[in-house]
Amino acid sequence: MPDRIVIIPTYNEKENVSRIIRTVLSLEGDFSILIIDDNSPDGTALIVKELSVKYESRLFLIERSGKLGLGTAYIAGFKWALKHQFEYIFEMDADFSHDPNDLLRLYDTCHNQRVDLAIGSRYISGINVINWPLKRVLMSYSASVFVRKVTGMPIMDTTAGFKCYRRTVLETIEIEKIRMKGYGFQIEMKFKTWKYGFKIKEIPIIFTDRKEGTSKMSGGIFGEAFKGVIKMRILSYFKTYKKNPPGNLIMNKNNS
Repeated sequence: MPDRIVIIPTYNEKENVSRIIRTVLSLEGDFSILIIDDNSPDGTALIVKELSVKYESRLFLIERSGKLGLGTAYIAGFKWALKHQFEYIFEMDADFSHDPNDLLRLYDTCHNQRVDLAIGSRYISGINVINWPLKRVLMSYSASVFVRKVTGMPIMDTTAGFKCYRRTVLETIEIEKIRMKGYGFQIEMKFKTWKYGFKIKEIPIIFTDRKEGTSKMSGGIFGEAFKGVIKMRILSYFKTYKKNPPGNLIMNKNNS
């Protein structure tokens, strides 16, 4: 079985799902895909099932009963990927806001540069976002600034959802105890990875807003995450992180 799998949560992504699957599976390196579909009423899961006949050994589907949250979707995907012995486990959106070709760069960063978490970062080399309204750019960027100040994490794009983990990270950080379920989930995963001392590197990407389908982003999602970050930071003072390599190493573009 291939050593790398891309986890893609979906809800009403019929306009994008077929194309994202075909594009990722056409890349060099023999990627596999796991779709986590939250009972999309538009038939997203049916499209995946039809394609799975063609990509029998590389395309997999978990169907859930309804909209249960981004975090729980990824946790279900992580557990499945670990059970099936994948070494490199990716997070990616279905809507082409993340360029599939950048999966190769994330993989190279983890595999060849021996990084434990590679982050596709919108903010490590300026603000690289296309077709977002200014209000949304400011909301996202301000959220990352806020998270850095509260947590102390030297990560520029703390809410990024385009990532590659080595399996050892997911085996160590107690993913079943992740508390936040929405976009705060992305922050908490990075925070725990950092606290356990894993090697992290951000690589610059260009994030392009979706052209098809409807965004699931809202101001309420960020509001929920803000409260969760403060609580997460407070609770961290009462926890011992047992993995202790020499230092918490964050590798960015200037110290690779």
